[in-house]
Amino acid sequence: MVIKTFEYNVLDSLSPTVIEKKTFSLNVAVKAKYVVHRALKTATTNRSQFTRSTKTRSEVRGGGRKPWKQKGTGRARAGSNRSPLWRGGGVTFGPKPKTIYNKINKKEKQLALRTLLYNRNKQFIVFNHLELETPKTLNFIKKYSDISSNDEIKEKVLVISSKPNLNLQLSLRNLTNFNYILANQLNVTELAKANVIILDDSSFDIIKETYCETK
Repeated sequence: MVIKTFEYNVLDSLSPTVIEKKTFSLNVAVKAKYVVHRALKTATTNRSQFTRSTKTRSEVRGGGRKPWKQKGTGRARAGSNRSPLWRGGGVTFGPKPKTIYNKINKKEKQLALRTLLYNRNKQFIVFNHLELETPKTLNFIKKYSDISSNDEIKEKVLVISSKPNLNLQLSLRNLTNFNYILANQLNVTELAKANVIILDDSSFDIIKETYCETK
């Protein structure tokens, strides 16, 4: 691991002007691709349900009677018309529900998150606070369009709040490319998908305290 300096500007929520600049140190991985890929693969696998199911020859309804006698007909012997060789029969080695859980160490997971945070430092937009008086989608779009281009509005945007904010959550649920999450629920998957990350300064304090303390 190496220690890197993370810098960000805090913007005023009323007008897109820089109030102050802040810095803090991060322990990040030297081989970033391996750590981040392992954390992403673990999260994706553990989120998969694996609920696909097919029926074997014993689970298909019917097929209890022998279709014809064993010998004397000239045809191939058959014990059930639900054999996998028959139309309407069971499936051989088909998918069945299963549980797959990939373990990743807690420190390794936090290292991946810190590394991804550092690599995405140019995509952060930090306000002094994120508050909306009314749950109105247009109000948030107007505020966001003041500090971004039209192309950025169409990209994947992650909005992080320090505490549950109902007005902000209701304002974002109509936008397909916007995702809302709390600071203490931050994960590698959401960070990797987002092209732009919007949060308030208090959310950054929670993230630093939870994941980014250098020891």
